[in-house]
Amino acid sequence: MVNIIYVEHDGTRHEVEVKPGMTVMEGARDNGVPGIDADCGGACACSTCHVYVDPAWTGKLPAKDPMEEDMLDFAWQPDPERSRLTCQIKVTPELDGLVVNIPEKQI
Repeated sequence: MVNIIYVEHDGTRHEVEVKPGMTVMEGARDNGVPGIDADCGGACACSTCHVYVDPAWTGKLPAKDPMEEDMLDFAWQPDPERSRLTCQIKVTPELDGLVVNIPEKQI
């Protein structure tokens, strides 16, 4: 299991053990982490699983593909460096300790 830390907009932390192979979005959804709506169920067809990746982790994640880039245009206050869709981040052992910050709202 891989430890992923989800931080709500108000600072509330949720440390969740996620099985490798799942996505960061599935880890939040399956563990009741508030603020990651995942309306499209992980199909990269919306931006409701948007997060800001902690700066210490931005260079350790795989690059965004063009579809994710397009969907991030619809996210709440996207950050060109830190914004990611959690449905597009596969959990691997190398991501143990990943910290993602949930925005104030999802749109």
